[in-house]
Amino acid sequence: MKTIFVVGAGFMGSGIAQVCAQSGYEVFLMDVNQQALDRALEGIRWSVGKFSTKGFIKEPPEIVVQRIVTATNLEKSAAADWVIEAAIEDEALKLKIFRELDQLAPVHTPLATNTSSIPITRIARVTKNPNRVLGLHFFGPVPFMGLVEVIKGEKTSSEIFDLGVDFVQSLGKKPVKVRKDIPGFVMNRIFSAAFKECVELVNEGIVSPEDIDLGMRLGYGWNVGPFEIADNAGLDTFVRVGESMRALGEEHLVVTSDLLQSMVQEGRLGKKTGRGFYRYTQDGKKRKD
Repeated sequence: MKTIFVVGAGFMGSGIAQVCAQSGYEVFLMDVNQQALDRALEGIRWSVGKFSTKGFIKEPPEIVVQRIVTATNLEKSAAADWVIEAAIEDEALKLKIFRELDQLAPVHTPLATNTSSIPITRIARVTKNPNRVLGLHFFGPVPFMGLVEVIKGEKTSSEIFDLGVDFVQSLGKKPVKVRKDIPGFVMNRIFSAAFKECVELVNEGIVSPEDIDLGMRLGYGWNVGPFEIADNAGLDTFVRVGESMRALGEEHLVVTSDLLQSMVQEGRLGKKTGRGFYRYTQDGKKRKD
């Protein structure tokens, strides 16, 4: 049985750990913050329990959760068959993590980043073996979303890229193969262009977030509207991604108004704080009032 080492116990990292465990992998979930690890395990237990109740998984929930072991440093990556970094969208932090992983993980172990905007080549440059670095950009919430972008950096070997495609499929996900490394990759660039226009229309008082979401669901077949997506991922995440894209010279894909920044400053981060473009109950359901 293969071992997966996941760096970061936040929204994305905990979701990645869960789907790996559900697929039969042993998982090390690492975060420097023990409280974050405790919250992640609590959330995973709840989520796996729900999946079991609905018949989405065949094994008892406790068996799945037992496959996940927590860690507060990177040392266990030395025993990993796959490493997936899912830290916050901060390039300096990701470079620091990859420098250490390059020293600790076996030379044959692929090193993947879940970055949503930073080119893989920029991250791989701090490693001695950039041929084993690739992007695995999961979409959240990871247990529910069937899509993962597999991104080939300039020096990613074809073998590692193909292994990434196979690994994604082993999780029951569908890979979108991105063969050229550009900021934001494919799906985020498309969404960013649409979301920029959505935010500007709301900021100018032309339309409400509710009506845009309704229009995109009913008019274009989206399962979830753009503002619902933003609330789910976290508006602070959207701000960080925008800052990253702007730093990479992709200003044309970044929201120009200060609406998102103002909401973040007010603590309106989305579902995780109970209020973003919408209001939410404690269990994450959209409030109707």
